[in-house]
Amino acid sequence: MKVLLRERDLSDEYVQFAAQIGADGFDIHDERNVPGVADRGYADETGVRRLLDKLRRKKLGVYRVAPPTPENYLLGRPGGDAEVDHLCRTLEALGKAGVPFMSMPLHLIHLGSNPGYLSFAPNVHRGGYTMHGFELATMRRRAASEPPAVAIDVEAHFERSVALYQRLLPIAEGLGIRLILHPSDPQLPETEFSPRRWSRILDAVPSASSGLLYCVGTRYETGVNVYDDIRAFGRRGKIFHVHFRNVRGTIPTTGGYEEIALHDGDMNMFRVLQALRSVGYDSGLQIDHLPDYTSDNAFQGMASAYAVGYVKALLAAAECVPAS
Repeated sequence: MKVLLRERDLSDEYVQFAAQIGADGFDIHDERNVPGVADRGYADETGVRRLLDKLRRKKLGVYRVAPPTPENYLLGRPGGDAEVDHLCRTLEALGKAGVPFMSMPLHLIHLGSNPGYLSFAPNVHRGGYTMHGFELATMRRRAASEPPAVAIDVEAHFERSVALYQRLLPIAEGLGIRLILHPSDPQLPETEFSPRRWSRILDAVPSASSGLLYCVGTRYETGVNVYDDIRAFGRRGKIFHVHFRNVRGTIPTTGGYEEIALHDGDMNMFRVLQALRSVGYDSGLQIDHLPDYTSDNAFQGMASAYAVGYVKALLAAAECVPAS
């Protein structure tokens, strides 16, 4: 498995830092860092190849790219067709350049599609480091007085999402790039990709090029047994990429949760790796949602270095025991 970081600003300083601490590469989470997008709205194949070559010289790779969200298309507004055309061109550029995964840009969080964001607030943990937490009661109280910017019909959104997959999949299948979908976070029943709809998309668009971005923390927050959950989706061959983070508490049992450092949460992250190995998973582990440590720098160098070393050590230990 490969240990990945978010790309931050992709500056020479940050790329060198990532190489020095032993990261294997990046997920490009910010569409503005995709060459071509800021200038013309879709990826430029030549620019993407140039970026990949720059990173390869440091023995780093790009494993996932998040493209612009086709907001007008998803809301049925004018301009949606042009957005989908741009998305097709982005997928084609990424596939030709050799990027293995593109995230499906189906979440409208910035428009209030996930009310969970109404209750996110920093919590203080051991030694004073901070990370965000979520409280269901706070969310319900604020949602009653702060309606979303746009009312989203989640079932209509799902049908539009399926149609978008149907447009993109022939391109993905032809170029060998795969499409991955992150669950809504928090994965509440009323969100676009609730547990039911996130699983349902696999049956709605059956393809070897369509799978899941399995977020360990998001799934644990829902109250599932993550080890069994990994085996269930993994046996189907549908875990394509992983966000690797720990959590304390779940929505069903404690009415919320706290994001937490990898070694501080409820989950045994070594067992998580063992579950992934047991289903043959051998792709990326993107370290997600880092702690804010006192005296850390702008790109969370202390937190990143600790997390990369921690996960590399878990992987080394996992090689010493049979997968279970």
